[in-house]
Amino acid sequence: MSLKKYILAGLMGIVSFGSCTYLDKEPDTEIDLGMVFENKTKVESWLANVYSRIPNPGNDWLNTYGWEVFADDLTASARWQQWDWTNITKILGGWTPNTKWDGNFWDGLPRKIRQAYIFIENVHALPNADLPQREVDYMKAEARFLAAYYWWQLLETYGPIPFRPNYIAPTDFTLSDLMVGQRPFDEIVSHLDNEMLEAAKQLPPVWQSVEKYGRITSVMCLTIRAKMLLFAASPLVNGNEWYIGHKNKEGEELFNSTYSQEKWVKAAEACKLLLDEAEQAGYRLYVEYNAEGEIDPFTSLENVWFTKFQDGNKEILFPYTKQDAYQSYQFYTNKVVTKEYGGGNGLGVYQGLVDAFFMKNGLPIKDNNAKYVEEGFSSEKETRVTEWTGGTGQKGEVTAEGTYNMYCNREPRFYTTVSYNGSWYALAGRKYEFFKNQKDNDYTHDAPQNGYLVRKKVYPQDNPKNGSYKWRQMFLYRLSASFLDYAEAINEAYDDKVSREEALKYVNKVRERAGVRQYTLNTVSLDDPKYIHVDDNQLAVREVVRMERRVELCCEGSRWSDIRRWRIVESLPEMCGDDYGMNYGGTNSNEFYKRTVFQTRVWKRAMYWMPVYFAEINKNTNLVQAPFWN
Repeated sequence: MSLKKYILAGLMGIVSFGSCTYLDKEPDTEIDLGMVFENKTKVESWLANVYSRIPNPGNDWLNTYGWEVFADDLTASARWQQWDWTNITKILGGWTPNTKWDGNFWDGLPRKIRQAYIFIENVHALPNADLPQREVDYMKAEARFLAAYYWWQLLETYGPIPFRPNYIAPTDFTLSDLMVGQRPFDEIVSHLDNEMLEAAKQLPPVWQSVEKYGRITSVMCLTIRAKMLLFAASPLVNGNEWYIGHKNKEGEELFNSTYSQEKWVKAAEACKLLLDEAEQAGYRLYVEYNAEGEIDPFTSLENVWFTKFQDGNKEILFPYTKQDAYQSYQFYTNKVVTKEYGGGNGLGVYQGLVDAFFMKNGLPIKDNNAKYVEEGFSSEKETRVTEWTGGTGQKGEVTAEGTYNMYCNREPRFYTTVSYNGSWYALAGRKYEFFKNQKDNDYTHDAPQNGYLVRKKVYPQDNPKNGSYKWRQMFLYRLSASFLDYAEAINEAYDDKVSREEALKYVNKVRERAGVRQYTLNTVSLDDPKYIHVDDNQLAVREVVRMERRVELCCEGSRWSDIRRWRIVESLPEMCGDDYGMNYGGTNSNEFYKRTVFQTRVWKRAMYWMPVYFAEINKNTNLVQAPFWN
């Protein structure tokens, strides 16, 4: 192909991305390709632009893409639809192959993939401009991974997609060159698996230079690879009879309907490779300690979101370092903070998530030995050994006297994730008041429609009214999630006691930091202060792994992927029917503390995948619609 060509800003414009000098580049509106790769600054800017579609976990996962509201973790006020919150419309049933989706993967990601391929083909060393071959090799590996990562985002979102790896359309292309049909799911995964692994081999696990923090590492490559292979081994795409007969225009089955145990083995091996590489490089769970020298789960769980990698938060596997990235959490925060301080006050959690958190003794509330009490109010405050002040404003106090019993004696993750009526509102220096017409519920579109707000990831003193926000280290994935990825994969890969013990070992690492009892396959008494017995079979271990993922990773975008790949959405009442919370129309305790329907969701089997827009199918007759959308 001709080297000299012009790339218009709307298609291939160079944009600023990162937080370090390397990634902070000004855009060029129209540039000659030959000029780009003879100029170090423009080379770096081109690569920075390839980086620019890494998802922003602040605004993107919540509002733009919808990952956090599509599942049954977070719920936004339904009346925000009047401000074009189309993802709310989707969960209420208003979803067709013509429905707007701001994620725009189908159009946007192929552009970045193409930019990555052009970069790989044209970048070369510039010894006189301080761009040595070793740096060029790193850059090529970064671009190679990013192309594979964007392909995977497309595949995970739409299912089988048109796939032409390493292809760059020539300048004299004809329209027929671009009319490509979908390729089988497993074929694409196999290629991307190799690409991510090869990129990982060429990159360091940690950049020694602080200025390079945020650039792709081997650990980032292996993290996405492991998650991709976990998805590919899961029931949605591993032996799913739903998709028999879903073929491309060439007559090829796009999904393999024959179950493969080997996919779980491969996923387990990928997860373990990641964990071994991460451990060797110094990655570890973030922990803080209380006055007695023990892990303080409350401060650990809260501050993992506000502590930099360079300040000791080695749990971060995949950082997001755009210079003003943390400001996107202002959007998230603004939807939680009450109107008193300039916020929207309508982003809450489902009652189902409240119920999913364990009790202080580590048991789920449905367990007869959990000592869960739902109704009535506590007669005294509860204290624990912690430096955390988020319970009542006083160090060590978790709940105050008179707290509704549903919220008493729960595990630390509950208190650092959920704001409920009577919980501490640090910004205001008082308790939350969620009864109708109280301070925090004016009964409008900006009110906790289900009696809860989300607390996780929100800095307690963030104040939209005066523009005061805590800087935070943003990231897409962390080590605790990869521990649970491995626990799931190893349990499914090998149905034996050794593998189940290995799975529980990594679940227990997460539970130890969370301040709840460990699991064991051994027989122990019900009152054992350290352990909880789990039956020695694959199904029992699968259940505890899934319960742990539900609470540890809630409100982080993972739940949407999990319930899809497990193919369980139809079994989740709050995903396909009435959604419950407390009664925010209640003016007193008797009225408020009742499980009350606040919205009704609509689910269709087609929704496991995003549809292909009708307009795209009309343009490219080689495409087929995603399953069940016709």
